[in-house]
Amino acid sequence: MNNNPLKSIGRASLLALTLTASAFAGEQPTFLKEGKWRGEFKLNEKVLPFNFEVKGTNEENATFSLINGTRRDHFKVKVIEGDSIFVKMNTYDAALVGKIHEDGTFRGVYKSLVPNPRFNGNRLPFVAEFGKTHRFVKEDHALKPAGNISGKWNIKIISKDPNAANSVALLEQKGNKLTGVLMTVVGDTRELEGNVVGDEFYLSGFSGPSPYLIQGKLGDNKKTIVEGEYNIGIYFSQKYEGSKEKNIELPDPYKLTFLKEGYDRINFTFPDLEGKPVSINDDKYKGKVVIVEIIGTWCPNCTDQTRFLAPWFSQNKHRGVEAIAVGFEQKDDLEYAKYTLGKLKEFYKIEYDILFGGLADKKIATEKFQGLNRMAAFPTTIIFDRSGKIREIYTGYTGDITGKYYKNYVKKFNKVLDELIAEPNPHAGQALSQVGAGQ
Repeated sequence: MNNNPLKSIGRASLLALTLTASAFAGEQPTFLKEGKWRGEFKLNEKVLPFNFEVKGTNEENATFSLINGTRRDHFKVKVIEGDSIFVKMNTYDAALVGKIHEDGTFRGVYKSLVPNPRFNGNRLPFVAEFGKTHRFVKEDHALKPAGNISGKWNIKIISKDPNAANSVALLEQKGNKLTGVLMTVVGDTRELEGNVVGDEFYLSGFSGPSPYLIQGKLGDNKKTIVEGEYNIGIYFSQKYEGSKEKNIELPDPYKLTFLKEGYDRINFTFPDLEGKPVSINDDKYKGKVVIVEIIGTWCPNCTDQTRFLAPWFSQNKHRGVEAIAVGFEQKDDLEYAKYTLGKLKEFYKIEYDILFGGLADKKIATEKFQGLNRMAAFPTTIIFDRSGKIREIYTGYTGDITGKYYKNYVKKFNKVLDELIAEPNPHAGQALSQVGAGQ
């Protein structure tokens, strides 16, 4: 793409660092300065910017907050090995690790902490400057937007695969500032932030898991994206084209995963975090409405769904409802799962059972939940009625940034649960007869 600010911004930043380095000569800060910062990941030949704010002056009281539009994600800061800053990404097994340099910059890498060779080598270098608050370009950037691209966009993947999943983008532009979200059949990107520069736009997002970078070049009518690309960290890069379509929708998330013919329920047994086998057929769940969440701590949509379900369950557990989270992790090891899923339980104050399903793989999850046609995504929500039959399956999760989609999800979730909880317990008579026999 021509006049790409992803490259020019990086050069300008390096020049600014060189010119200001003398102001910090002789001073070696040992902790992040309190206030707002702007960072840049180096993603191949591109620059992926992110913003954060530090409140507090030492590791006992400091909070590190990643900023994405209206969204804030908060993390703790530690000093390790004397002078290295370590920011663990909460329930994600990854961290920002770096040092404060003499020029005042914070430099280091965002790296995976997963003890698995497949993931452990993954890292992105970054540099962050104090006092900068813009994303890609400043508000007074000389190249003004060629138009306003607010609205709903149909994002079409350029691929030879006929089954390549398309996306829907919800964008809002004010001046040259741009915010939005990309929705897919598995969930959403969380809130993204960026700028429109001439006939090009740039969005980035970093809230703990792998950072996003999305860019596009508009056609002459400003209602088509003629050239686009988005990247998810170092794992994924995809070309796309797009068009502004107010009526575009994704496939129905209630119909992607379903029971095979002849099934009305599924059975499963997995170990809990202490290694004890737990089955959906255990007495604890008999006669209860049961919400089963198939998740992974590495999955941002899963943790967003957990952030919704954990307080919901705490407020409704007295109504004859239970919940089970089955975690599929980046290492097929119960001890590792005790750590990752235990952190999830602690962070979100989860009061329902958490089980370990195995390695994070949709094919493996499909095999372990016999009766499902397929596991289309993490997370997947399965709702059992009081008799043990499955009444609803929902694929993915859309967070509150998606507006009406989130509101519709919450409305239907509560409606379905209210209806199922109101149904009679088919095992109630058995319990009474057993009590009578015991007398």
